[in-house]
Amino acid sequence: MTQTRILQVGIDTEQDVVLVRQRARQISASLKFSAQDQVRIATAVSEVARCAISNSSGGRAVFSISESGKTQQLNVALRMWEGRGRQAQIQGLPSDSFSQVEQFDHAIITAHRLMDECTVEKGKDHEVIVTLLKSMSTQQRVDTSGLNRISEHLANTPVQNTYSEMQLQNQELVATLAELRARQDDLVELTHELEDTNRGVVALYAEIEEKAERLRRADEMKSRFLSNTSHELRTPLSSIRALAAMLLDRMDGELTEEQERQVGFIAKAANDLSDLVNDLLDLAKIEAGKVEMQIAPVDVSHLFSGLKGVLRPLAQSPEVELNFVLPATTQILMSDEGKISQVLRNFISNALKFTEAGSITISLAEADEATVKFLVEDTGIGISQENLPLIFEEFSQIEHQLQRRVKGTGLGLPLCLKLAKLLGGAVDVTSEVGKGSAFYLSIPRQYQGSLTQTDS
Repeated sequence: MTQTRILQVGIDTEQDVVLVRQRARQISASLKFSAQDQVRIATAVSEVARCAISNSSGGRAVFSISESGKTQQLNVALRMWEGRGRQAQIQGLPSDSFSQVEQFDHAIITAHRLMDECTVEKGKDHEVIVTLLKSMSTQQRVDTSGLNRISEHLANTPVQNTYSEMQLQNQELVATLAELRARQDDLVELTHELEDTNRGVVALYAEIEEKAERLRRADEMKSRFLSNTSHELRTPLSSIRALAAMLLDRMDGELTEEQERQVGFIAKAANDLSDLVNDLLDLAKIEAGKVEMQIAPVDVSHLFSGLKGVLRPLAQSPEVELNFVLPATTQILMSDEGKISQVLRNFISNALKFTEAGSITISLAEADEATVKFLVEDTGIGISQENLPLIFEEFSQIEHQLQRRVKGTGLGLPLCLKLAKLLGGAVDVTSEVGKGSAFYLSIPRQYQGSLTQTDS
């Protein structure tokens, strides 16, 4: 760090304190500090300088520019000799002059508040060096010629008398008070604005709470409606399915070819509607918080075997191969086998609907001490990236030629998502159009939740 001296001022009398304050203001003004910074610098320097004449100790103030790289600072070093009070304090001797010590400490605290840096060092022969630093912006940067001009300007600038200095200080005080009053008025106005805003926020919060309560009641009514409607539809649907089965089994006499075809349509429509009712009822139970968890040991191999027996008849196309990959070692979970099976059935059912050729593979993708991840992978039509977020929304179906031919409820995957959360896990999907999809179910190996679901 380099230093270039600007001016040195001796401090021996009260008049010198006035002088050093004036010089501090003049130098800071020449260096293009703001009016407020000029007052801060002058005040900090005069407060410390006043300590130099306490107890007739005397001292001097050296103004210079410190430079480190591209950074410049105004450097004011005030060198003074410790008075009897400070020396007595340092030496641990009794003294009646500790007011000098208090004055010095107060001056240092003030300088710390007004300047960027304030350091106190001990020199030789009880000398104390107080260094005050104020950083300069790049716009204030000065070179050697600029410093020479400042020195020349200071040499030609007269020093005002004490009365003029007092007048100037009074003007600064009045300006400061006016600024404080303006800021106080701004604060009062801002307080009023904040109070108005706070009242608005409170009113908005109350309105949001009211709307949230309405939504909660509407959601409860929807769940009750779905549950009641599903229960009411189950009985007639069961009757329709039973009667259709009786007719197709020729229990009431032979059917013509056309009659058999029409009754087959009735049976299929009843089965599809029954699936929709079952999904609606399951969703209503979950949303109403009335689902009970049946936690027991689950053997993954047995789980796959059961799914294989149930779902293989659904794979009617000879061009689609349904593969269950059994784990190499026995994998036992503590979870709800029925709900795991329901999620995987939905995944496999969707894969069968949208895979015209190729294979569908069900396997255990990952298994560690904490988590297991099931995978249902197909070579079907795939899903575009923009449509992936939509498939887990209720009643949402993606437009596709095959989708129009294979009707669905739009509830299977949303139900899988909710069931996975009940199991303490999650579902995920990766897909590429024309190449197929991979659906994942990740659940903890040991179920951590309660046995009865409650509203959160």
